[in-house]
Amino acid sequence: MKKLLTSLTALSMLALAACGGGASQQASQPAAGKPTKQEAPATQPAGSGEKKVLEFWYKDPGEMEKIFLETVDKFEEKHPDVELKALRIPNDAYKQKLAVSMSGGNPPDIFVSWGGGWLKAFAEAGNVLDITGKFDESRFNKLALNNTIFNDKVYGLPLAISLTHFYYNKEIFAKYNLTPPKTWDELVNAIETLKKNNVIPIALANKTKWPGAYYLMYFADRIGSEKLFLDAFHRNGRGFDDPEYVKAGEYIQKLVDMEAFNPGFNGVPWDAGQGRQLMYSGQAAMLLISNSFINNIRDENPEYEKKVDFFPFPSIPGGKGDPTNLGVNTSPVWSVSSTSKYPDLAVEFINDLTSVETAQAFADRTGYVTTINGVNYSDPIVKKLAEQLEKANAVHFPYDQTIPPELAELHKDTTQAIFGKSMTPEEAAKQMEAKAKTILDK
Repeated sequence: MKKLLTSLTALSMLALAACGGGASQQASQPAAGKPTKQEAPATQPAGSGEKKVLEFWYKDPGEMEKIFLETVDKFEEKHPDVELKALRIPNDAYKQKLAVSMSGGNPPDIFVSWGGGWLKAFAEAGNVLDITGKFDESRFNKLALNNTIFNDKVYGLPLAISLTHFYYNKEIFAKYNLTPPKTWDELVNAIETLKKNNVIPIALANKTKWPGAYYLMYFADRIGSEKLFLDAFHRNGRGFDDPEYVKAGEYIQKLVDMEAFNPGFNGVPWDAGQGRQLMYSGQAAMLLISNSFINNIRDENPEYEKKVDFFPFPSIPGGKGDPTNLGVNTSPVWSVSSTSKYPDLAVEFINDLTSVETAQAFADRTGYVTTINGVNYSDPIVKKLAEQLEKANAVHFPYDQTIPPELAELHKDTTQAIFGKSMTPEEAAKQMEAKAKTILDK
């Protein structure tokens, strides 16, 4: 655990010097019972005055959305003169919509992010309110909070942390006498067995690129340990063209060559849910994703939960990485726009969104480990996740939420190209390092 804490701190601080996926559905939708921006005027009568209207954007459906809206209702009961206009926007559409609203000077009062480099870019542009001293720091896991601190100022409050694992169908594994793979060879055996029985081994929805990036990050970690990314990012003697990054790309193409994934995976969008449907229907046996998948299951197919379990990414022959190392992500992280007309109310609301009460409901109902101290875990899935996090030797945050945006986009583009075999691992690594030199070597 001590090394885990050290690694988390190092990665967080690196992210500060410099997005992951989340649960979502197909189209931007207003929250149930809440008017959209087009359906309601900016202000409404409230007795002799007018209501104070704050816009609240988030991206997650299901139980997560229900918890957010319950918090909205409680806040409005507490403040009868306030209206919170809640709008849910799917994960990938959300990223673009928020960026456009920020650049256009019309952002929501309260918005969600993943912290790290993604939030830092908005903070550096002056779009995010500095909330230092406006909340109780003792309520938060310090390592998670560090992922929202830039130049000693706090720009967001994290509610939860997600962990990335292979999720698998227990019934399919039992039917073909398979056990969760701990090594590459065991994973290959599982893939071959499933293929022989006309089961898609691994579901992948990689149109939006970040789902495939999980593989590059995990292979890099298992081959070169957590030091590989830290050295390349911190420019400590190795770069993104290191032979171990090339080898990580080669392992991705080994999976492609053995037809481990569903046909056309690079054209399948995550938000639309086709990849998840392959799991629900029993057509596919495994899916590498964060525990946002549990929230998806509880929203889309609750009966499937009894069939699913998870296991860590397998070890690689001769690899230096500890098999307990985990990919993690802070989300949701709540922030306030610097242009909010009612910043004090907005800050009060994000404090409510990260209260112990809200965090307890989050842990009980969504399958997430929270970043809030004082929460008790009774959900068996969350307890298992928390135990694995506690035992982890080290963690890595998603590259696209850590490295600068231009380099992050290239990382996703080149990784998708590796999957599509339109680029060799060597070519991808060279492009990444060439771009890193222009951005990081300054």
